[in-house]
Amino acid sequence: MINGGIYTTIVYKKDMRSGITYAYDSKSHWDKEKQQSRSTQRLIGRVDPVTGEIVPTDGRNRKAKAKQPVKPSQDFSHKYYGATYLLTQLAVKTGLVQDLQACFGNLTDMILSIAEYLVLEPESTLYRFNHWQNMNVHPANQPISSQKSSDLFGHITEDQISNFFRRQSRRRIPDEYWAYDSTLISSYSQGLKQVRYGHNKEHDPLAQLNLLLVYGEQSGLPFYYRKLSGSIPDVKTVMKLLDDLEALDIDKTKLVMDRAFYSKANVDALLGQHLKFLIGIRTGIKLVRTNLLNHMEELHQFQNCDDNSGVYGTTVMTEWSYEQVRRYKQDTLQEKRRVYLHLYFNNDRHAEDVRVLDKRLGELYHELQTRQHLEAHAKDYAKFFEVKTTPKRGRQVTPKDETIKQAKQFCGYWALLTHEKMTASQALHIYRSKDIIKKGFGNIKDRLNGRRLLVSSEKSLNGKIFVQFIGLILVAGVNQVMHSKQLYRQYSLQQLLDRLDEVEQFTAPGRAPKVREVQADQAGIYDSFDIINPVSL
Repeated sequence: MINGGIYTTIVYKKDMRSGITYAYDSKSHWDKEKQQSRSTQRLIGRVDPVTGEIVPTDGRNRKAKAKQPVKPSQDFSHKYYGATYLLTQLAVKTGLVQDLQACFGNLTDMILSIAEYLVLEPESTLYRFNHWQNMNVHPANQPISSQKSSDLFGHITEDQISNFFRRQSRRRIPDEYWAYDSTLISSYSQGLKQVRYGHNKEHDPLAQLNLLLVYGEQSGLPFYYRKLSGSIPDVKTVMKLLDDLEALDIDKTKLVMDRAFYSKANVDALLGQHLKFLIGIRTGIKLVRTNLLNHMEELHQFQNCDDNSGVYGTTVMTEWSYEQVRRYKQDTLQEKRRVYLHLYFNNDRHAEDVRVLDKRLGELYHELQTRQHLEAHAKDYAKFFEVKTTPKRGRQVTPKDETIKQAKQFCGYWALLTHEKMTASQALHIYRSKDIIKKGFGNIKDRLNGRRLLVSSEKSLNGKIFVQFIGLILVAGVNQVMHSKQLYRQYSLQQLLDRLDEVEQFTAPGRAPKVREVQADQAGIYDSFDIINPVSL
């Protein structure tokens, strides 16, 4: 548009770091002195990726805004503010808000509001959200009805979620290991595609689905999850994970997994894709037993004992019999690959393993004596006992002493397998850090109302799990700071959030909202999170 010799247009520029497109008001005019065209640009706002509309930024017309009177509030109000403020600021610091805005646009505030509710009200269902939002300041800053939240879950798409995973993965610490584990979530809705009956560790009679979760080992933050059929065992999920990460263009993968995911096929696949990994491996495997017997004396030397943990550890470089089926040549490639086997022993664990084994043997012996056989125990019956029946003596159950002795010989030992060179101590530290996965699952099930799902459609299921996942990122972020700043010496996670929840925001007609007093210990919590005290705002 031309106005008085000045050409005005809107220019769009994309920030390559955040992925956000900004709109600028560009004015061009002819400079008579320099005999050339000159232009000035003024930021208008960011472009909504969903609607394409220009959303004004906070900095636009700041001076004009300062002169405008504050829109009067209709009523006096006191609302809880301190805890939701902490979670919202933490979401900004970790890049969570930026990635949500880039992927979900104007749905971001609703997603954050519901996620913060799930974090702060762990014992309440979503049905209570309407009551909670009337007493708390939250990002959406407007009522979210039950119908609105249901619509939100239905509008979250797989493409948006995948884009979010891709962005979040780039924010994790370079070269850190990714802890990978799975859990089962029960559902009352058997009509959902991936809800299946299977082995449930918690003996829940309901159908279930598998939820796979990936955490950054150093950052302590989750960035990826996947739901699979509840009937799929852990060992078969690794291939699916590798395919998903490749599809998301996530490279430089370094996985740490427990021995439930171990299989020769999985290790071959990880080696075949040249991925670094650290995985628990059973002591019953020939590779482990052979090396344990060869290095047992070395393992027990005093210099291999860690004083803090009481764990003896040593590392052995060995060879893995790698196999790869080559479809284009229709043959199987077989070769040796170098791997590192970390061997460990702990006296306390030895005593506990012997106690557990003796209890197990006692149960098997009783079942054989009383003829209360269980099909699932058939292999153990044959392994540890010999059963004979004679006309005179009747049924006799005799323990296989040599087999039991060999089993006890390896009590207290365990092993880790890795493709990357490191010390036994380093490997153990990385492996044990994956315990945050277990805590994460506990937070999903108990804190974020994820133990049993109450949804009836696939779209609602996808959306609800995603919002719970956002809540999990927030909980993990709080947990990480509390560990690093040693706040767990003073508070539990719930106690810390409850203490901040006492901070109020007061609103009066014709006045801007004000934050009430913040006590010294509350201010100290904000300082620990490197977040500005809300009173200062």
